[in-house]
Amino acid sequence: MKLKTDNNILLKDTLQNYLFVLPALILFATFYIYPVYKVFELSLFEYDGISPQKYFVGLGNFKDALGNSIWWHSMRNAGYITFLALTFQNALALLLALIVDRDIKGGRFYRIVFYLPPVLSGIVIGLIWNWIYDGNYGLLNHWLSALGLGKLARAWLADPKTALTCVGIIHMWRGFGWGFIILLAGLQNIPRELYEAARIDGANSRGIFTRVTVPLMIPVFVLVMILTVLGTMQIYDLIVATTGGGPGYHTEVPITRILAAMIGSSRFGYACSLGLIFGVVLLIVSMIQLKLSKLLKQT
Repeated sequence: MKLKTDNNILLKDTLQNYLFVLPALILFATFYIYPVYKVFELSLFEYDGISPQKYFVGLGNFKDALGNSIWWHSMRNAGYITFLALTFQNALALLLALIVDRDIKGGRFYRIVFYLPPVLSGIVIGLIWNWIYDGNYGLLNHWLSALGLGKLARAWLADPKTALTCVGIIHMWRGFGWGFIILLAGLQNIPRELYEAARIDGANSRGIFTRVTVPLMIPVFVLVMILTVLGTMQIYDLIVATTGGGPGYHTEVPITRILAAMIGSSRFGYACSLGLIFGVVLLIVSMIQLKLSKLLKQT
């Protein structure tokens, strides 16, 4: 009898626990699982988004997507900008975080200033940098002329040789601030006693950084890397505000390609297949980064 009563109590507690989780599960299913299912369903059809007719094509949209050179070119463009963000942007964020972590004078002021670019709208940032890069009256060309380097002046965002790198610079300027904040928070969570112990043992600044700071900051580095990849690969507003994907397809990125297929070509099913392929790529990249982080922790 007592065993039966204990089982009933356990069952009741289990049901109560599930009831607490149920609202979150409903929201997750409504705004994530169901949309993903609908996207996959639409990817199997040729559909213009307006007419009620949908023509089943199976995996035809995926075959078209995988064989589309412009799509893979947009992936390479996003990968190039992501590489710039992972290296130069995060290196700058880490350097500034290390400087501010030393309790320099005006540290709070610098935290606010460095975090301003991520707060600004991508469209506003794009308009500002359009003026800087403008080929006729841009600030960059003005500086080059003042330095006697007028021969280097050009329409930076209209030149296929420089457009993608210029967009990457804009993205890095906009994005280093949030990386700075996360890295600074990680640095300030490191106990100061460890630094003091390392100095007593005779470690110099380089040794403290490599043997104390870096090992303890690996989880933070991995978090910043994952957020950098996910955020940069999905870049869109800066592209729209600066180049629109041009000149030609030299600054096209996956999101602009997906929207071009959906809105420009009215191929909703094809756009859904592009979105699913893009999502799988991001998932694989994130899993690789998590796997690497576990290997680094073990070493």
